[in-house]
Amino acid sequence: MNRIAFTNVRIFDGTGDDTYTGDVLVEGKRIVEVARAPNRVSTDDARVIDGKGRFLMPGMTEAHTHFSWNDQPSLAAIQFMPPEEHTLWCVRVAKRYLDMGWTSAIGAAAAKPRLDVVLRNAIEAGEFPGPRYLAGSQEITTIGALGDNTLPHMKFEELSFGSVCSGPEEIRRSARTFIKYGVDHLKINLSGEYIAGLPAEMSPFSEEEVAMLSQEAKRYGKRMAAHARSSESVKQCVRHGIEMVYHASFADEEALDMLEAAKDKHFVAPGIGWLIRTTFNAAEYGITEAVATQMGYKRELEIASASLRKMHQRGIRILPGGDYGFAWMPHGTNANDLQYFVDYIGMTPKEALLAATKLGGQIMLRPDELGQLKAGYLADIVLVDGDPLEDLSLLTDPAKIQLVMKDGVIYKDCATPVPAEAALHLEGADFPLREEGVKEALAEMH
Repeated sequence: MNRIAFTNVRIFDGTGDDTYTGDVLVEGKRIVEVARAPNRVSTDDARVIDGKGRFLMPGMTEAHTHFSWNDQPSLAAIQFMPPEEHTLWCVRVAKRYLDMGWTSAIGAAAAKPRLDVVLRNAIEAGEFPGPRYLAGSQEITTIGALGDNTLPHMKFEELSFGSVCSGPEEIRRSARTFIKYGVDHLKINLSGEYIAGLPAEMSPFSEEEVAMLSQEAKRYGKRMAAHARSSESVKQCVRHGIEMVYHASFADEEALDMLEAAKDKHFVAPGIGWLIRTTFNAAEYGITEAVATQMGYKRELEIASASLRKMHQRGIRILPGGDYGFAWMPHGTNANDLQYFVDYIGMTPKEALLAATKLGGQIMLRPDELGQLKAGYLADIVLVDGDPLEDLSLLTDPAKIQLVMKDGVIYKDCATPVPAEAALHLEGADFPLREEGVKEALAEMH
């Protein structure tokens, strides 16, 4: 069995304890020992990685992931990508996430019906590297709401970003279709979205329609997720047991009380980066701060910040991630959420890291083996050059993410670099060839 020992590292173990100097021993897929200095792990028959005082932490979980969003400035540009290219795009993006230390991810809706399922299955089969993944459905939506891209003169389902339904029976058909395809959870758009032309505080689905989704999900043992910016949509999530609440910007006191009373059942992944980046960083794409203000995003950011602070104070679980994959917030920059959690939600840096690690294990339904560096846990480990607790922006810098391990396999290793020419001849290695090395080699061939 493969043994890998990380020695002389500064350990953030994801339990909530302060960091400490120590060693971590991995055998096969799991961590078998964590030693606090001056204690040491046995390095007999192990590959030893001297951390040289660098920061060792659990792999992170992105709780609101859209792998199929293709770094474009509109929903239409995402949807109109042909399925063949779209599949290849997802493969490349999955590797990008893993290289940035995201070893797990929750699919928050795919742009095409089976993209998430195919991606999850291929990662699990070892066909290409990516985070362990729970696959979502397309966004279940209704006529005229977020995800309905059909035109009056071209009513083709393929034009739509989501599965457009009206009435409980159409919800039932959509839910059962996605369950047939093999999703882990169903996603529904319970509120509006300014960029799609429907006010964020509007809730377009009837109680009967939401109840039908919940009934079918529970019948088949599936979880649910919801785009839920409005206060009423958050309440619908609690009333109908929708576990993953995305956004929750306008949650009023009644909604907060309901979430708090059921906080052991729900997770909130607010996607606050979308509000911030769209307000302040999208001018190049026509959304200046003035335009964002007119659309309503600046006001929503202010209200969301206040409501999320209250959620945090009430102990409601808030996790990072959400809506990365637009042009002004491309995939791979997801760790910006951690600093946003500090600046806008009032978390400490330690709490932000725990949201990405310990809470990640919980939302992945594996709290006893993911999100912490403890004996018996799966070896999802990230080695960072520098201390993220002092500077969370380190986790947005690919050069600072020195090593990434998932399930005991090293997928990125800048801690012990291999020459590009040697890497091209490695067979059976426990990490894939680096993209840049392959590109250089291909260029030389031509």
